[in-house]
Amino acid sequence: MSFVDLYSNSEHRTNLAHFAAIASLAAIDGAINEAELTIINRFASKLGVSKEEYVEVMKKENKYPIDPPSDAQIRLERLYDLFRIIFSDHSIDAEEATLVHKYAIGLGYTSKEALALIKRSTDIFGGRISFEEYQSLL
Repeated sequence: MSFVDLYSNSEHRTNLAHFAAIASLAAIDGAINEAELTIINRFASKLGVSKEEYVEVMKKENKYPIDPPSDAQIRLERLYDLFRIIFSDHSIDAEEATLVHKYAIGLGYTSKEALALIKRSTDIFGGRISFEEYQSLL
């Protein structure tokens, strides 16, 4: 197995973990409604989640907690990754903003910090930027 294959698999595992956390967040208040399911399906597509992985993650008994890293930079990287996914279609809608807010809180940000990060990220994330640029802007 080449180094590129290892990286791709690692990236896929990270994407799958993001997807599982988002699906769990959507289900946290009970049944997943039609609007949430639409967003979850969009994230599954954007993250390259296979049908088999999707079925496994969406099982009712599965609850995937967000494992918040203690390192602030890693937390910010995870939020950055999520914004890259959200902005792959160059926009963020209200439902995505709600889910990213929940995700940011799950990563360890306070609600106030999460809202500020989301506002600032939305303001600056229209184009492609590197993590270092993102980090310096926040």
